[in-house]
Amino acid sequence: MKIFLFLSIIAEYNMQLQRISILNYKNLSQVDLTFSSKLNCFVGENGMGKTNLLDAIYYLSFCKSNTNPMDSQNILHDEDFFMIQGFYETITGDTEEIYAGVKRRQKKQFKRNKKEYERLSDHIGFIPLVLVSPSDSILIEGGSKERRKFMDVVISQYDKEYLEALIRYNKALEQRNALLKSEVPVEPELLLVWEEAMAQYGTMVHNKRAEFIKAFIPIFQSYYSIISQEKEEVKLSYESHATGKNLLHEIKSSRSRDQIMGYSLVGIHRDDLLMELGEFPIKREGSQGQNKTYLIALKLAQFDFLKKKDAVQPLLLLDDIFDKLDSARVSQIVNLVSGDGFGQIFITDTNRQHLDKILLGSNANYEMFSVHNGTVKKVSNEKE
Repeated sequence: MKIFLFLSIIAEYNMQLQRISILNYKNLSQVDLTFSSKLNCFVGENGMGKTNLLDAIYYLSFCKSNTNPMDSQNILHDEDFFMIQGFYETITGDTEEIYAGVKRRQKKQFKRNKKEYERLSDHIGFIPLVLVSPSDSILIEGGSKERRKFMDVVISQYDKEYLEALIRYNKALEQRNALLKSEVPVEPELLLVWEEAMAQYGTMVHNKRAEFIKAFIPIFQSYYSIISQEKEEVKLSYESHATGKNLLHEIKSSRSRDQIMGYSLVGIHRDDLLMELGEFPIKREGSQGQNKTYLIALKLAQFDFLKKKDAVQPLLLLDDIFDKLDSARVSQIVNLVSGDGFGQIFITDTNRQHLDKILLGSNANYEMFSVHNGTVKKVSNEKE
């Protein structure tokens, strides 16, 4: 396979997280940290709070937790609120303050420079971020919903029209499903209103997903080839009811079946990504190491795609990614992420040796932190 990457593209701007303050978020009662502009490493045993710390950074980009969308459940036990405050520096030297606050039984507050957003969706994409974590395994093991979410997260960060079309499609889908479940007869014209909306916005979503996947595949395959040292070949393809068809016709044709089932069987809410190793589904054929390589290649390609698409360098969060990988693949990943193509990086691991290896191969500045029972402390940053 021909190897090519897009890491040579220089970001026109990037957003670096200078410092963060956290109160009562999950098991983090009070955390105040100042970060390196390049590498930030967190070491500690499982369950100590490393992932929660990365999740707080994730929250400031996506207005929600990656692991638990129920905000009230992310408040530290016996407390009434949580607060996350991040201070970012732009390439011009300006500071952007992002604030997230949640109190029990009250509306979430999300502010940029002390001004509250009217719609949380307006914030998405302002601080691009890519997270690589063990939970990514659900992309292979889980249902199509998880793979659609992967596409949605990437495209929404650079295309506001996509996010708006997706929101409108889901509202139309919800209304149509409510009518399909109705115990009283529903006028066909009323169903048609929502079917036309589903078709209009669904076609927009489909076209943007298809465009994304077409551009994304070669980047992803290149990363996989590098990490695996060209030992395997992988494929990725997009399946949709809208591919090569009139979506409105397909939805209307399914109406009688949908009324029997009580929900919509046809639409872009059923889209999927086919993930293959060689000629077979990776879910069936892949080893633990191959599956993890596939997932890491997906996420590094996501980083590269966002950087190329919007001339922006996302934050990169790597949560315990080295487990189940052989030393050769770990070395390839270390060489990739410690290079000039990546900006500010946050890494967690239970194994200090992995982190030291990254630092040994990098001349970049870094900070090292230990995490224990929700307490985060800066430790010596002398390379061992």
